[in-house]
Amino acid sequence: MSENRPEWLFADFGAQCMGILSTGIYPTSSPEQVQYVLQDAAVRVLFVENQEQYDKALSVRGNCPALQHIVITDLKGLRDLADPMATPFEQFLALGQAQAAADGQRFDACIDASQPDDIAFLVYTSGTTGAPKGAMISNRNLVFQINSVQQYLNLQPLDRTLSFLPLCHIAERMSTAYNPLAQGQTVHFPENAGTVFNDVREVAPHVIFGPPRFWEKMYSQVTLYMQDALPVARKVYAQVLTEGAAMAQARLDGRPITGWRATRYALLQKLVLSNLRSFLGLQNIKTAMTGAAPVPPDLLRWYMAVGIDLLEAFGMTETCGFCTSMPPDRIRIGTAGVCAQGTEIRLGADDEVLVRGPNVFVGYWNLPEKTREVIDADGWLHTGDCGAIDAEGFLSIKDRLKDIIITSGGKNITPSNIENHLKFSPYISDAVVIGEGRHYLTCLVMLDQDNVAKFAQDRQVPYTDYASMTRAPEVLAMIRAELEQVNTRLARVEQIKDFRIIAQLLTAEDDELTPTMKLKRKVVASKYATVIATMYATP
Repeated sequence: MSENRPEWLFADFGAQCMGILSTGIYPTSSPEQVQYVLQDAAVRVLFVENQEQYDKALSVRGNCPALQHIVITDLKGLRDLADPMATPFEQFLALGQAQAAADGQRFDACIDASQPDDIAFLVYTSGTTGAPKGAMISNRNLVFQINSVQQYLNLQPLDRTLSFLPLCHIAERMSTAYNPLAQGQTVHFPENAGTVFNDVREVAPHVIFGPPRFWEKMYSQVTLYMQDALPVARKVYAQVLTEGAAMAQARLDGRPITGWRATRYALLQKLVLSNLRSFLGLQNIKTAMTGAAPVPPDLLRWYMAVGIDLLEAFGMTETCGFCTSMPPDRIRIGTAGVCAQGTEIRLGADDEVLVRGPNVFVGYWNLPEKTREVIDADGWLHTGDCGAIDAEGFLSIKDRLKDIIITSGGKNITPSNIENHLKFSPYISDAVVIGEGRHYLTCLVMLDQDNVAKFAQDRQVPYTDYASMTRAPEVLAMIRAELEQVNTRLARVEQIKDFRIIAQLLTAEDDELTPTMKLKRKVVASKYATVIATMYATP
């Protein structure tokens, strides 16, 4: 239970080498959530980062009979610790070194005894629809993914990456733990969660995985920076984007890029786009990937226009990470690429995406019935995602089956498509489309606090706090304009007729969000039912 730091990986790798089952707990977890994992996994040894996490463990350990030891990494504020259950991390290491000196063969013997179908670790799902479930990932799953990732990632030994997403999440665990371990990359850690974008500039990674929101924030940085730039700089930027977009479209269409246009774009790359990428810290990037949530197509096009191929992939906890990836030489926007070698993907009832292969997890910890619900007798994993597969095998994810909206007129709406368009705005961090059983669509909007605050300050809009900022007439008008712009790109039945801004700044500690910052739709709809009702009140 810790933010990303080397000790997290040391504890995780050490446990696996000894054949000990490990799992992670999000550092943003409440004491109740911590207790749930400790009880469900019958945790005996808990590694915590600091006093804050130690205090959480103290508050629930009386309800966790299996817990025997708590190992603490950062002793700040705990120098006078007098708890027989607690051990400083350095002291814990010393105990291990003493044991290794007394029995030097034990470590190698434990590794030699491990089998492909042994459980390597547990990954608890984010719990968007209920209590988290512990997904059992086997050594076979892990090794298959490590080998297959080399097929679609352009990686070399000593390439740099930055570990900034929660290591409890399977994508981050694979991207900045197991893949670097297998391929000899250098893993850097951010100073803290609030310095990630500065750390990217400092590290200048060669490979990076981030959810769409990470890449949206980078795009927003450039967009807002250019708003304050000199007119000549804005004009040059617009021209470069226009030229870059044309070049990107030519690549997507498979048209050759030759002659003066190729020369001019190469010059723009050198004089303008290289500086823009350096501004973002992406001057060395060789592999940029995204996934774990729907990706706005316009975002992918913008990155292509500035010379960065942002590759979309599809995967989930239950597939030990990615099961599709975008071929760098055959980018198809709007899809998550093709299935990895050795993996099968097909569509089932209601166009549900089914996956089969060595990457499919063993099952849910202590939940055999839940396991049988998602893995059928033929070994197909039922992902719960609705999708389509084209003639060349490219997979498109439409939405979660449970999230599809059926209006009162019987129209099926995939809300994530609409929400993607909305979230491309630098002023909207998230949105929830409402309309189940209704005769038109509305949405709840979460503001990007930093960008909207700058918007307000630049226009001298008075506000005292976040809630008052959401009520400012100028902010409401700006968000309405953003929605109206999105509506021009949607079919009539998909257009948003009204909206409300959520006046509370949501964090991972709130019930509305999972630890991975995914909105829990049912929780949001229930909590803001009264607000939603005002958008459907008869005039």
